[in-house]
Amino acid sequence: MFCRKLRVDYEDAEGQHPCPLRWLDSFAMRNFTNDPVFDATLPLADGLLEAGAHVPLDRLHAGMQDWLRRKSYLPPGSRLVITEIE
Repeated sequence: MFCRKLRVDYEDAEGQHPCPLRWLDSFAMRNFTNDPVFDATLPLADGLLEAGAHVPLDRLHAGMQDWLRRKSYLPPGSRLVITEIE
């Protein structure tokens, strides 16, 4: 089910940093109840997430970035970076 490994970072003026596990957990728990397309995501550690083959990365990026901004986790002027690990 979780066949893809993803690196989830945020980028600011100081560089790129792994998203803390608590941020990823917050997003995953919200989406387990509100958007079934993200049911196949599993936070593993700071900056690491596993996802199913059918999780669209563009929707994941948009949804996660929006959620992290609304929760005030993402610092102003920063952006989310999601990279699939081969």
